[in-house]
Amino acid sequence: MTDTETTTGSNTEALSEAGVSIWLDDLSRERIASKGLQRLIAEKNVVGVTTNPTIFAAALAKGEAYDEQVQELKAKGADVDTAIFEITTRDVSDAADVFADVYESSNGYDGRVSIEVSPELAHDTDATIAEAKRLWSTIGKPNVMIKIPATLEGLPAITAVIAEGISVNVTLIFSLERYRAVIDAYLEGLSQAAAKGVDLSTIHSVASFFVSRVDSEIDKRLDAIGTDEAKSLKGRSAVANARLAYELFVEAFAAEKAIELQEQGANRQRPLWASTGVKDPSLPDTFYVVDLVTHGVVNTMPEKTLDAVADHGDVKGDTIVGKYDEARQDLERLKAVGVDIDEVTDQLEREGVEKFIVSWHELSDTVSDAIGSN
Repeated sequence: MTDTETTTGSNTEALSEAGVSIWLDDLSRERIASKGLQRLIAEKNVVGVTTNPTIFAAALAKGEAYDEQVQELKAKGADVDTAIFEITTRDVSDAADVFADVYESSNGYDGRVSIEVSPELAHDTDATIAEAKRLWSTIGKPNVMIKIPATLEGLPAITAVIAEGISVNVTLIFSLERYRAVIDAYLEGLSQAAAKGVDLSTIHSVASFFVSRVDSEIDKRLDAIGTDEAKSLKGRSAVANARLAYELFVEAFAAEKAIELQEQGANRQRPLWASTGVKDPSLPDTFYVVDLVTHGVVNTMPEKTLDAVADHGDVKGDTIVGKYDEARQDLERLKAVGVDIDEVTDQLEREGVEKFIVSWHELSDTVSDAIGSN
């Protein structure tokens, strides 16, 4: 979906041509102002951006790009929550403008910029819905996606927000069971949107399935078990889990209800591979990219991973389809040595929300110091 005439990265171009949309997992005002984001579009086939509280906290903590707006907010006596909202929505709005051409040329498939509702609302359905609507209406750009976590309380919020015609990036998905529920929530939202007369073709969604964190936790447990069989499974669980998620995606959107909605113009909710930076130095730094290649997915990467793929990523075509049985065997072997993947994914969801709340507080503290709030 990228304009290959303007791209020069052969490895990232190969990844794009294999059907993977490359999104950058980072955003800052400096990156926009310096034209760095535009260069990544032109040189490394980047066609979207994702953000989260950690990314914004890091961006606000360094550089001078925010000074002018911070002074304006300080002068008008803005409180911390208002300041965070105005700062982050401006960045996302400006980034959406940068990706406007990609959005238009891909008919809305790519050119997307995601912004997350406050993680403090992750277990409050009504507040999540209200915040999602506020973010959507404030930014007012059709190529924005609102990120909603796939907590139990987030699921009905996803349905309600989709029903309003708002595009959603569902985040913090770790388990296949929860992913099934996310797909159901999306399809129900589309059904409600159709009943309201919303043009389904205008609604886009991705389901962010987290990858590397699964290996990080499971490999720690495998090391603790310490047997040769356990150690032989290190670095295999996350990819297996993601491959089975793709199998589930294919099956779910070939089912009768999904087909009926697609015949009314609905788009499939694409799987998005998140947390694809490699944390284990024994694994190749492009592992969670080149081993998760297939048509119709998104891979959102930190810039370090993107650079590694551009430099030496060996894209060999589809590395998902046809590997489902192998993936199931890996997870069965995992269970046999005593690791309960359901327990792991439940823990990772809790920790994921907690980590984003910590980052949100860091962001709040940074903004509070900048505007002189108590």
